[in-house]
Amino acid sequence: MEVHNAKFEISNADVAKCPAHGRPEYAFIGRSNVGKSSLINMLAKKKGLAKTSQTPGKTLLINHFSINDGKWYIVDLPGYGYASRGMKQREEIRHLIESYILHSEAMTCLFVLIDIRHEPQKIDLDFIEWLGENGIPFAIVFTKADKLSKSAAEASVNRFKDALEVHWEILPKMFVTSSEKGAGRTELLDYIDSINKDCAAAKKQEDEPES
Repeated sequence: MEVHNAKFEISNADVAKCPAHGRPEYAFIGRSNVGKSSLINMLAKKKGLAKTSQTPGKTLLINHFSINDGKWYIVDLPGYGYASRGMKQREEIRHLIESYILHSEAMTCLFVLIDIRHEPQKIDLDFIEWLGENGIPFAIVFTKADKLSKSAAEASVNRFKDALEVHWEILPKMFVTSSEKGAGRTELLDYIDSINKDCAAAKKQEDEPES
C-alpha cells in the first residue's frame, strides 16, 4: 500500500469530539521523545504533517490525520512518562490516553513505540501489560534503528522479547523502523493494509442481507 495524500484533520482533548467517520484508526503512542512525530511523517511521506519538537512531551492532544482521502486515519496520542509535568497534568494526559484507547470504536490497532537504543523500561512493559489486561489490539514499533548497528538492534529487540516473555505466551507483532532511513515503512503500511482489508471484508459480510 502507498500513501497518496495525508492531511491534518483535528486536535482535541475530548474523546467524545473525535471524528465520527466510521473508518479504521491506527493510533501511535510511546514515551516522550521516542520519535513518534518523525515516524508518522515518514509513513505519510509528508514532512511536517505531525509537528516534531526538541522539547519532550510536546503533544498534549489527540491529533487526527486523514490518509488517502479519509480511507483510514493516523492518530497521534500524547506521550507518556514525561516526569517534568506536574501531577495534575500527568493525570489529565493519562485520562485522555486511557479514554481514547478504551472507548474509541474506530481504533483498530495501537502502535506502541519503543526507542531501540534503550534497555527494556518498566514504564513500557507496564503499559503493554495494561493493554493485554484490557484486550487492546496492538503492535510494537522499535524506532531509531539507524542509531545502532544491525547486530546491536537485533540484540535490543531480543532483550525486549525476553522481557515480554515473562508474562506473554504469544508475543505481539513487532516492527523495526528508522524515520531517518525510511526503514520499516513498507512493512508497517502493508500490515495496516492487511487490517484494512480484513475490516472491509467484515463490514461487507455484516451489510449483506441474510439469505
